[in-house]
Amino acid sequence: MKTAKNSRQEKILSLIRDNDISTQEDLTAKVNQEGFEATQATISRDIKELGIIKITLPNRATKYCVLDRTGDTAPGRLLAVFSNSIISVNQAMNIIVIKTLPGMANAAASALDSMHLEECVGTIAGDDTIFAACSGIDEAKALAITISDMMEKG
Repeated sequence: MKTAKNSRQEKILSLIRDNDISTQEDLTAKVNQEGFEATQATISRDIKELGIIKITLPNRATKYCVLDRTGDTAPGRLLAVFSNSIISVNQAMNIIVIKTLPGMANAAASALDSMHLEECVGTIAGDDTIFAACSGIDEAKALAITISDMMEKG
């Protein structure tokens, strides 16, 4: 039997996958329109628990994005590993160079890959450096902004 929280969180995931939602206020309104009673504080906790991230699009707009699960790893935990291991992010044309703590590049690249961000074509990781290839310069700039935002919120 599903709890109200599980049902609400499933609806949140569905809404984010099917709509471009950029604020907690918009998400809260859509959740309430679907018949759930939720405050912005509740939605905020759900966002963190579900591993939902806010990404920057090439046109500089933002939207929420669902971080997919990798195996049995909870998305929130994967996001924490990613954001806590990054030291710096730099753009080199359509490549993003991400410096991490020593030994953390593979885990961070795996987390980045699991985000399935449209801007990121693929990653290569060493010990403390990740190269993330993007489809273009604007996409690389958007990805760099998204990753920098995640570092700040980590």
